[in-house]
Amino acid sequence: MTESHEELRSRVRGSYTLEAGTEMLIRAFGGRFVEPGNPWIDEDPMSGKTWIDFGEIPSNVGALSGGEREFLMLAASVAADVPVGVGEILDGLDRPLMELALAAFAHASGLDDGLSFVRGERPGTLYPWPEETTPDVS
Repeated sequence: MTESHEELRSRVRGSYTLEAGTEMLIRAFGGRFVEPGNPWIDEDPMSGKTWIDFGEIPSNVGALSGGEREFLMLAASVAADVPVGVGEILDGLDRPLMELALAAFAHASGLDDGLSFVRGERPGTLYPWPEETTPDVS
């Protein structure tokens, strides 16, 4: 986990959908889609703080592989209501990306906040976030 990841998380804290979309991009593909230089990563010139502009994703994914493009579009849809064909996208996700998508859906719904009660009990996380991995940079 890097300082920039924590900064991105802190910028969206309190919005389930933005938290879910941000977490998807941080955890997928070794975090490379939250690195500076991606067209959807914006920086405030005064403070230097960054955030993800999910609305910029659809017009900037053309050169990526199908799986990357589909996953980014799904994250944009979760975070910013970008319209997508869910059936087409889900068909192209591998197991690790599908696990991230399921965790994001659970989080975005608000059912993952630990505060929801079912029959007087806290049911716990509907679908937990997979363990965060460190990308292999060798």
